[in-house]
Amino acid sequence: MTGRNTAQAGAGELLGLVRSGRATTRGALQQATGLSRATVGQRLDRLFRAGWLREGAGGPVDSPLGGRPAITLEFDDAHAVVLAADLDTRHARAAILSLTGEILAEHTGTLVIEDGPEPVLGELGRWFARMLREGGHRADQVCGIGLAVPGPVDTDTGRVVQPPIMPGWDCYDIRGRLAGAFSEHSGAGPVPVLVDNDANLMAYGEQRTAHPGCSAFVLVKVSTGIGAGVVVDGSVYRGLDGGAGDIGHIRVPEGADALCRCGSHGCLAAVASGGAVARRLAEAGVPAASGSDVRELLAAGHPEAVGLAREAGRRVGEVLATVVTLLNPGVLMVAGDLAGTPFLTGVRELLYERALPRSTARLEIVTSRLGERAGLVGAGALVVEHLYAPERVEERLRALGV
Repeated sequence: MTGRNTAQAGAGELLGLVRSGRATTRGALQQATGLSRATVGQRLDRLFRAGWLREGAGGPVDSPLGGRPAITLEFDDAHAVVLAADLDTRHARAAILSLTGEILAEHTGTLVIEDGPEPVLGELGRWFARMLREGGHRADQVCGIGLAVPGPVDTDTGRVVQPPIMPGWDCYDIRGRLAGAFSEHSGAGPVPVLVDNDANLMAYGEQRTAHPGCSAFVLVKVSTGIGAGVVVDGSVYRGLDGGAGDIGHIRVPEGADALCRCGSHGCLAAVASGGAVARRLAEAGVPAASGSDVRELLAAGHPEAVGLAREAGRRVGEVLATVVTLLNPGVLMVAGDLAGTPFLTGVRELLYERALPRSTARLEIVTSRLGERAGLVGAGALVVEHLYAPERVEERLRALGV
């Protein structure tokens, strides 16, 4: 940022430098931005008055001539909280998070996505209000809400687009309904709501937490359906309108006769998802109705479930060979109901057989670090990065009158 004129480096840029750790004293901010001492002081004052910055301990001496240690500047993560929820097909998980991603309170329960957006989002609003009350948080401390959904999302509008496993949700105003439900049950004013695909947010949460140095990161979620999230240079790659990563609907030869929930035949999800494995088990007389049932059978070492999970992993690995060759990721993470040893074994068998050796030479294939909380952490991070982006900081400071 050195060399920019003073009008270009506003309070938002200064906050970003402090949050990232690139400049954490007044002197370092002057050096990074080229702003005068007085201008840096004026812009920092706005951030202090908003409650977004605080002074920490003394740091390195700013001046080469020596003197008193410079006071460090810190992002005050206690001035607000974020709400997040992760919807699956038959249950949901909700949480209150700090601005640094720490989960402060959590609630899980049954929410059937096929019941439609009105009742599901209304119930989420009740969950959020109850968690705030029980956790001793004020509703006016909430700066935003993040929501992960199992379908493709146009992030410009926050609406899901032709979601195969979300009947009744296509193009529905999720943001408006969830914001209204939260206000209704908490008494708070309107807050921004951000919506994204669950695999995207899981990938975002996992990459930031467990693999921050990985510049090309792919997460594959295999549960009721199959989807992938891609993080490149720290940002989620969504494609033109949110459809990137929808690998569950790639056609595979083995599934030519299998009817997918999207209405097509031959999709990967129709033969290799947790739902597909559950159907095959049920046909064999093993009680299983969903990916979560398969997960329990795998945990118990059920031999037929183990065999089918490995076979499903091979089918997914065949598709991932193309994904890995195209994207050349450093980390491929497998998450969801089937993410265990049998499935991973199958993935590795086909992936290493079909992908170019150069594409897999430095590839790490791992399982989830955050587990079922990955979507919550990603949704919380999405909200924070949106609200504290430099251009939005200026807008919010003006709204606060500082």
